[in-house]
This record gives sequence, structure tokens and C-alpha cells, in this order.
Amino acid sequence: MELYGALQFIWWLLLGVLLVGLAVMVGMDMGVGTILRYVGRSDTERRVALNIIGPHWDGNQVWFILGGGAVFAAFPLIYATAFSGFYVVMLLLLWSMIMRPLGFEYRSKLPSPAWRGTWDWALFVSGCVPMVVFGAAFGNLFRGVPFHFEWNLTSTYTGSFLGLLNPFAILCGLLSLSLSVFMGSATVMNGAEGVMYERARGLARVAAIAAVVLFAAGGFWVHGMDGYTHAGGPGAGVPQTPLQQSVALAPGAWFANYRAQPLLWLVPTLGFAGMLAGLAAAGARRSHLAWWLGAAAWLGVVGTAGVALFPFLLPSSSVPAQSLTVWNASSSRLTLAWMVGFALVFVPLILWYTSWAFYVMRGKVKAAEVAADEHAY
Repeated sequence: MELYGALQFIWWLLLGVLLVGLAVMVGMDMGVGTILRYVGRSDTERRVALNIIGPHWDGNQVWFILGGGAVFAAFPLIYATAFSGFYVVMLLLLWSMIMRPLGFEYRSKLPSPAWRGTWDWALFVSGCVPMVVFGAAFGNLFRGVPFHFEWNLTSTYTGSFLGLLNPFAILCGLLSLSLSVFMGSATVMNGAEGVMYERARGLARVAAIAAVVLFAAGGFWVHGMDGYTHAGGPGAGVPQTPLQQSVALAPGAWFANYRAQPLLWLVPTLGFAGMLAGLAAAGARRSHLAWWLGAAAWLGVVGTAGVALFPFLLPSSSVPAQSLTVWNASSSRLTLAWMVGFALVFVPLILWYTSWAFYVMRGKVKAAEVAADEHAY
């Protein structure tokens, strides 16, 4: 593989890393928001849950920014096509995420139970909706997205918002939500005590079981689904556009990469192993281990989807031959090379300061301390 093709493949891998970071770190915070009203039955308990992630939730948003920025810079055709076609979905995601910082900052400013209850529901919605959308997006990639290109590479989206909420996409959204709830539950276990700890522990076990079932069901569903195969066109690293390739559809084609490279089966195995071991760790009250196993499960799930789809990034159900791939949707060689340099500096830096923040802020959050601190959430 020549240099340009290697850079395109590297950025496909790095995009996967950023998506896993987004799923783990942002999904953890949103998981706490989703379960807030369950693990916290009183105002003080809910404040404890919010203050467990209080030092981290805004810093974790960097993964969301990195993911969007990476798509914009490394795969601009994907960014333009997806954001125009999924405009309503993106607005829904944006509005729900805008409620999160408002909920954190304003919830405890007034003592009114109605005021605080309203913001609790806002935090639930802003935690649940984005994770369902995240999973549903992957589900729609497997089914193909209804778009095509004009002669001048202007994309035209021919689908509808309700069409994106198909049964398979909903299943993938529920899988994403289950893993988010598991991570949020493990996080509450790490920072809470007593009855909150027990509620989070029970919820983590339920979420892990749900994730296993949904992941397995999704695999069987994909196996019977028509998949896309790259049937012809310029090779990797050669300048190309979506207008100069041929794509075929065939049952079970999404498993072609696994059949060609059996070692790749280790990726979905990691997903199942993380979920099942996380279930056992939560049952054994090993909350920190459960958190890391949840992260491994996310790596396995996102990696499984990425391996199955490769080299497709945005398959077209309208005109399959115009599907966007790693090879025809990337930036120039110079752009990708510069981006690799920046990624080698900033991704380790982000991992370092995130780890440092969690180390400094480790320990249990005490209800009495939250009640006495006027600056606490």
C-alpha cells in the first residue's frame, strides 16, 4: 500500500479510536443522566450522582468535538453528505445536548422541587436521546442511507426522518443505550455508597444482560441482511470519486471481512467478553473493574461494526455504486499527513489529562459534603 492509502487506513483507525473514546467517556456521563431518577430517589441522592461526574462531564465533551472535527477534516465528503441528510437528527442531537450543561448548572440554583424535577427530566432526555441516536446511526449504515450524487458531486438525500427510525436502527440504539447505562451505573458505583451503590449495581447487571442479548440479536440480523461489496474501481491510494466505482449487494456480505481474515472474530469476541465479564464484576462488587470491562465492550462493539463495514463509511441505498468509502471520501495526502502529526501530539495529551483528572478526583462523594457545599451541583 502506498503512502496515501496507508494514511487513509490510519485515519479510518483513528476515527474508530475517537468514536470509542466518545462512546466510553461521553456515554458514561450520559448514562448517569439516564439513570439519575432511578439511582437517586431524593434530591440529595440525585445531587450526589451529579457530583460524581461533575468534575469530568464537560471535559469529556472533547471526544465529541474531536470526533466531529476528525470527520470534517479527514473525510469531508462524509461530513457534508451526512450532515445535510441527517439535518433533523443532528438538530435533535444538538438540542438534547444543549440541555445537559443547562441542567448541570441550573438544577440546584433554586430549592423548588418542581424546578429541580424539571431539570432532572431534562438530564434524563439529554442522556438517553444522544446515545440512542449514536447507536441508530450505526444501524442505518448497515441498511444503507438514501442519498445519491449529481454529476458535480452535490449530494441529494431522498429519505425521511421516520425512515431512519427503522427496527434495526432502534435495536442498535437500544444496544448503545444499554452500554451507556452500564457505564453510568459503574460510575455511580465508583462514587456512591449505601443504597445508591446497590441500585446502581443492580442496574449495571440488567444493562449488561440486555447488551449481550441485543448484540447477539444484531449479529444474527446483520447475517441475513444484504451487505455491500466493492466490486470494482480505482484501487486504494488512487485519486477517485464516488462516481467511478461499482458496488454489489449480496446476503451476508457484511461478514466478508471476517471470512477473509478469521482473526478479526476476536473483535466481536471482545465485545461479548467485556459485557459478560462486566456483569460478573458488577455482581462481585468490583466497580472499577466493571468500568474498564464496559470500556472493552464498547471497543468490541464499535470495532465489530467498523470491521464489518470496511471500507464503506456511508453506504448509499439509493445508488449503491455511489457509496462513500475510506478510499473515495478522504482528504488529500498532505491534509491526512498533517492530521496524523497533530493526532500523535494531542490524543496522548487528552488521555493524560483525563487520567490525571480522574486520579485527582477519585473517591466517594459524601451526601453531607454535597449538602454543605454551595458550589456543588
